[in-house]
Amino acid sequence: MFERFTPGARNVVIHAQQHARRLGHRYIGPEHLLLGLAGGSEPAAAVLREYGLTPEFVEEEIVRRAGLGAGAGLFVDLDQDALSVIGIDLDAVRARVEASFGSGALARASQAVHQRPRRSRLNPRRAVPPRLGLRRRRRRARVAAQLMPGPRPAAATGRYQAPGNLPTGHIPFTPAAKKNLETALREALAMHNAEIGAQHVALSLIATSSGMVPLILAAAGTSAPAVRAAILDRYRQAG
Repeated sequence: MFERFTPGARNVVIHAQQHARRLGHRYIGPEHLLLGLAGGSEPAAAVLREYGLTPEFVEEEIVRRAGLGAGAGLFVDLDQDALSVIGIDLDAVRARVEASFGSGALARASQAVHQRPRRSRLNPRRAVPPRLGLRRRRRRARVAAQLMPGPRPAAATGRYQAPGNLPTGHIPFTPAAKKNLETALREALAMHNAEIGAQHVALSLIATSSGMVPLILAAAGTSAPAVRAAILDRYRQAG
């Protein structure tokens, strides 16, 4: 699908990966795509910023709700504000886990959750054939080449950076982020566009009904229908 992305849409995905790595997250979620989009130069990014979804605001919300470092993925789908109403403080939970199981316990747990499956020596049915592993590596190389057919964009920056060693190598998309990219394709087809642009990624993100993106929109005091209408109007005028 990535070969159908415009340069602007590719930059969104590339910057999402860079933001995830900088924050120490071992996954790329819809919130990282939103952050990568908000800092772009596309008209859709300008609309997001007009509605308060600036890169600074989005990053602040991601860090506030998920935290920094590898353990962030364990809490990414939890609503910190809703939990605080019933007396659950996620920051306190993180601290208790670290105190009980040692420094880096959350990072180790998150790494175990997101790590790639290894070959099993006990059950041959679960073993990953060498050829399959080679095909996976080749496929990832093709995806990287599709995302980066031209000059590499300027590195994404922000206020926060996770302490210690940052994730290296391949960072996987979460199922929700994959669904967003698939929905972006459907948005492009519905608008009779041959390519998937940043506007289609934006429309797919704001249509998300679960996870962190709706919480970020609510925190900014805006609604998905209002942002969607503004994006469509901006591109209608440009067209």
